[in-house]
Amino acid sequence: MKKGFRALLDEANAEVETISPDEAARLLGNETVTFVDLRDPREFEREGNIPGAKHCTRGMLEFWIDPESPYHKPFFATGNSFVFFCAGGWRSALAAKTAQDMGLQPVRHIEGGFGAWKKAGLPVEPAKPRA
Repeated sequence: MKKGFRALLDEANAEVETISPDEAARLLGNETVTFVDLRDPREFEREGNIPGAKHCTRGMLEFWIDPESPYHKPFFATGNSFVFFCAGGWRSALAAKTAQDMGLQPVRHIEGGFGAWKKAGLPVEPAKPRA
């Protein structure tokens, strides 16, 4: 193997700002900051979400960011800064680096992900049932 996941994570964490759950919580409700939940829909439905966060599975991220893509989502073109999170902080580190490489600025990710957020006792909203 040329490069394993740990090397990729090390590279991502060296280039992307990592913030604690408490630091992220201070950004919650700021209209210029968009929280992006990268977890699988089953995780999202089972565990709930950070209030107001957008949900974008990791597999669709590049397509949702790129305005040339037929899958582009306008919330990625607002000029906001972004806080990415996943369950434990690995997917969000890789996703934040990818988003930053694609031109989104600034992009941060939550150390320890949603698990650390919940452990810190920060607000969680239940997932809304799918229509």
